[in-house]
Amino acid sequence: MQLYNSLTRTVEPFVTREPGKVRMYTCGPTVYHFAHIGNLRSYIMEDVLEKFLRWQGFDVLRVMNITDVGHLSSDADTGEDKMLKGARREHKTVMEIAKFYTDAFFADCEKLHIRRPDVVEPATGCIPEFIEMVQKLLDEGYAYLAGGNVYFDTGKLEQYYVFNRHKEEDLEVGVREGVEEDGNKRNKGDFVLWFTKSKFADQELKWESPWGLGYPGWHIECSAISIKHCGAYLDLHCGGIDNQFPHHTNEIAQSEAYLGHAWCPQWFHVHHLTTEGGKMSKSAGEFLTVSLLEEKGYDPLVYRLFCLQSHYRKTLLFSYPNLDNAQSAYRRLTERIASLLPEANGEVDPEAFALYRGKFGEALGDDLNTSMAVTVLYDVLKASTNAATKLALIEDFDRVLSLGLTEAAKKVSAQESAPAASEEEEARINALLQKRAEAKKAKNFAEADAIRDQLKAEGILIVDTPQGAVWKKA
Repeated sequence: MQLYNSLTRTVEPFVTREPGKVRMYTCGPTVYHFAHIGNLRSYIMEDVLEKFLRWQGFDVLRVMNITDVGHLSSDADTGEDKMLKGARREHKTVMEIAKFYTDAFFADCEKLHIRRPDVVEPATGCIPEFIEMVQKLLDEGYAYLAGGNVYFDTGKLEQYYVFNRHKEEDLEVGVREGVEEDGNKRNKGDFVLWFTKSKFADQELKWESPWGLGYPGWHIECSAISIKHCGAYLDLHCGGIDNQFPHHTNEIAQSEAYLGHAWCPQWFHVHHLTTEGGKMSKSAGEFLTVSLLEEKGYDPLVYRLFCLQSHYRKTLLFSYPNLDNAQSAYRRLTERIASLLPEANGEVDPEAFALYRGKFGEALGDDLNTSMAVTVLYDVLKASTNAATKLALIEDFDRVLSLGLTEAAKKVSAQESAPAASEEEEARINALLQKRAEAKKAKNFAEADAIRDQLKAEGILIVDTPQGAVWKKA
């Protein structure tokens, strides 16, 4: 397998410390709000990578954190904690916010067929590990106390800016968005390992530490959680490209200073999802969620296919016309698979199976080329081999792609064999749609949602289009 390594900026063979075993860490969500579909693009591509490694026969241990404390609103370790911001917005406690949005995140993952990592660790569950790590960094001279906080001293490193080879002057105040002056820092790149009450007295979650009552910085949690569950060596670290600096840069600095050796050789970063207005973010007005796509009539797996049609290292432009194209492709794909089901009683051709399985592996082995892997799936449908072999290959590929193809094809077959709605039934449904449209126009969204839910319970899905709402059987 060849994989692009963000650390070396080259495509290179994927090699693990122990043959056949992968220790994999992926940065998890900060659970102060719903995940938008830009966040979820990263998790989809990481999911494909993990499943492909398992498909190849690797024994994978995947660990992910949940940030429920410590992630500030500025990269410069300033501003309020995002969790506290969410709690104030919704008049709840931080832990109530964390529980609600953690559950919402994994509900979205389930809809997108994203496998839950083997270990999911909230930051608030590892306070002793954070304190122990910070103390050792202080003891080894890699950290210092200033202004009531504990800072990591990047001046002790031979090279700090490992991903982009920055120089310190590149981070002059005002050059990069979010960088502000902090008079406590010895070097501009220094970052906080532990905050105390001297600076954040209104912080809801605080713990006793050798440096006073306080809470951990955002960056320390991923290092400590990874080391706790994966040990002193990590094979593969994943995340969104926006985490490359400063978060992942800081992880490497503190982890290697703490361990005394090189830590993780392979870094996998997924690029942004954008709209015509630019990079998607929670702070830029309304943001797109899985639930919103569902309300508009899109199966979440259509969005997964949309992501797989593009390479993870390319910025992906989201628009509803582009998603409509993916929806049409998904429908045609499942219809073609449905046509194979009645003929799937034959024997699997081992030569054809091995041939196309090899092509699928070559596609994903070439820096996780998911678009080419989907092309191989279409090639199977066009191949001259029998239906049993095609279905066996589709099910094998879907262990990685996770598009629910066979299940969707069975639903297509069931719909084709189901009796059409009577004239009376059509008239009743259309009348309800008209009533819903009038409710929406009057801004009576509760009634509109109740009508939608009523029809959904009857197996009728509403699809909102620019020309008005239409319906179809689920």
